Amino acid sequence: MTLLFVSNAYPEAPGVYLFKDGKQRIIYVGKAKNIRKRLGSYFRPPKLLPLKTRAMMSKAAGVDILCTTTEKEALLLESSLIKKHHPRYNICLRDDKQYVLFKLDAKADFPRLTLTRRVLKDGALYFGPFISSHGARQTLKAVHRLFRLRRCKDTVFRNRIRPCLFHHIGQCLGPCVLDVSKTSYADMVRQVRMFLGGQSRELIAGLKELMQEHSDRMEYEKAAEFRDLLKGVNQTLERQAVVFHDELDRDVIGLVRNSQGTGLSVLFIRQGRLLDSKSYFWPIVEGDAVLESTGGEDNAPAEEEPDVLTELLESFLVQFYGPEQYIPRRIILPVSLDSDSTAEVLTERRGAAVRLTPARGDAEKRLVEMARANAMEAMKQREPDMGNLLAEQLLLPARAGRVEAVDVSHLGGQGVRVGMVVFEDGGPRKDAYRIHAIPELEGTHDDYLALAHWAKRRVAAGPPWPDLLLVDGGRGQLSAVMRALAEAGVEPAWPVASIAKAGRSGGELEDRVFRPGRKNPLPLKPGGKALLFLQHLRDSVHRFTISRQRQSRKKAALESRLTSIPGIGAKTSRILWNHFPDIDAMRKASLEELAALPGLGPDKAGKVYRGLRSEGGGS
Repeated sequence: MTLLFVSNAYPEAPGVYLFKDGKQRIIYVGKAKNIRKRLGSYFRPPKLLPLKTRAMMSKAAGVDILCTTTEKEALLLESSLIKKHHPRYNICLRDDKQYVLFKLDAKADFPRLTLTRRVLKDGALYFGPFISSHGARQTLKAVHRLFRLRRCKDTVFRNRIRPCLFHHIGQCLGPCVLDVSKTSYADMVRQVRMFLGGQSRELIAGLKELMQEHSDRMEYEKAAEFRDLLKGVNQTLERQAVVFHDELDRDVIGLVRNSQGTGLSVLFIRQGRLLDSKSYFWPIVEGDAVLESTGGEDNAPAEEEPDVLTELLESFLVQFYGPEQYIPRRIILPVSLDSDSTAEVLTERRGAAVRLTPARGDAEKRLVEMARANAMEAMKQREPDMGNLLAEQLLLPARAGRVEAVDVSHLGGQGVRVGMVVFEDGGPRKDAYRIHAIPELEGTHDDYLALAHWAKRRVAAGPPWPDLLLVDGGRGQLSAVMRALAEAGVEPAWPVASIAKAGRSGGELEDRVFRPGRKNPLPLKPGGKALLFLQHLRDSVHRFTISRQRQSRKKAALESRLTSIPGIGAKTSRILWNHFPDIDAMRKASLEELAALPGLGPDKAGKVYRGLRSEGGGS
C-alpha cells in the first residue's frame, strides 16, 4: 500500500510524527519544528532520499502526529516514545545501563566513597564516568589504598561496636568506634576531592609541603606516610592521558555514516584528562526489499542532508544524557545544531548551563577525529543482524526483531514461577522482563500446565507480540505452549521454538532446537552465532526465573520469621524492611531509631524493640 501525503491534513506547528507499518506497529518516531514541512520532505522520489529513509518509507502504511507547544516539548516527547516503543528505524539506546561514577557524600561527618550509576540532587559530589565497571572498581581500590576512608554503610556505621578488618590492615581510620578527629578526616576528604577532581598539581604540591613539614620536625614515620601517598598519586595519574591543560570537563562526539550504518563514539574528558570512551553502532536495517535490490542509479545512496545529522544527534543526546546521568558543562559535536532546544533540555537536567558546540582549535578537532576513528572501529567490529540470521536458520516467516523466552521454576512443586525475558535486535529489554506467580498450581510439579497458564496470560497482556517465542524445554513443552496459544485464539500462532539440553547418554553433544511440525531438531551449526544466541537467551531466562523464585522463597521465610515476633504484623514488617537491610540490623537499632520510623510511634516501637531483642537472644 502506497502512503500518500496530503499537505493540508497536517499543521504547521511543532510536534512529533509516528510512521506505522501495515500491522499498526510504530516503525519510526521523529520530531519537527514544522510538522507539515518535515513530513513533506519524506514524500520525494526515492533516489533523493537517504537509504534508511527509503527503507522506512517502503514499509510505512500510515502516519500519526502529536502536536506540542514548543520544539523542546517535541524533543522530550520523541525521546520518551523512542524509549517506550523502540521503533525499528530509530537510533535507539537499548543498553539501559548507565556508566559508573564515584559518589562522595560531602554532607556527612565522615564521608564515604561509593560507586553509583545514578546522579541525584542530594548534595553529594560525583566524579567520573567509567564505562568499565572493572576499571572503576580498580580505581576505587587505589583510592582506598591511598586514603583511609570509611567503607561501611550508614546502617552498619551507626551500629558497629569494634573496628573492621580494613582498619586493622591500615585502609580505614575506624571512625565508627574510634575517636577520629573530624578536622583530620576532613583534610583527607579534601585530598580525595582534589585527586578525583583532577586538581593533581595542587594535591601534589600540598603533599610535598606536608611531607617536608613532618620531616623538618623529625616526625619521620608521618613524613614517610605522605611520601608513600605522593608516590601512589603520581603512579595513578601517569596512567591518564592529558589532552587539555584547562582542567575542565567536556565530552567529545564523533560520528560516521555510510551504506553500512551509523557509528558514534563519545570521549569522556574530565579535568583535562581523557578518562574513558563509549562507542555505538546502528546497522542499516537489512531484509527490506529496497535494500536487497541492486544495480541502477535509483538504488545509489542519496547524499546525507544536514538536518538528518542534526536530527540524529539531537535524538542521541537526549537519550544518552538522561536525568540521572552526569552531564558536563560542554559537549563538542561534529556538526552544529540548528536550535537551542537540546541544550535547554540538558541544562535543565544538569541544573547548570550546558553548551553544545562544534570543535574549535586544533586540539578539539583532533579529539573529534579520534572519536570518529573509534566510531569507525565499532562499525568494523559489528555483529551480523541477529534478526535476519534467526529468520534464515529457524525458517521464520519474517525477521525476528523481538524475541521472547520463557522458563518454569519451582522447588518440589512449591513456589511456581514462570519467567519471561525479552531481547530486541539482539540486546536485552530488561524493562520488559516479567515474572508470573501461579499459586493455583502449587504442588502439581506440572511444567506443561504452568507454561499453558503463562501462554494464556501472555495473550491477555496484548502487544507488542514476539517475532519469535523461545521455550526452555523439548517437544513436550513446545506442544503445551502451541496448544495453549491455539485455545487462546492465536491463529496462526506466533513463531515458536524450543531449546533442549542434549542427552549426553546418547552421545549428543549440542543443544537441540525444535520447531512445530518437525519431528527432528533443526540442523543448526554447533558453535554458530544463531545457536549461541539461543543458548544465551535460554540461559538468561533460566537465571532470571530461578533468581526470582529463590527471592520469593527467601522473602517468604524472612517475612514468616519477622511476623512470628510478638508485636510485629504484616504492616509493621513492611515498615521495618523499608528502612533496614536485614533482621540483624533491626535488632541492633536503638529504641529511638525505631520510634523515629514513620508509622510506628513510641508505644509500637517499644513492643517491636522488646520483640526483636527477645528474638535475638538479647536482654
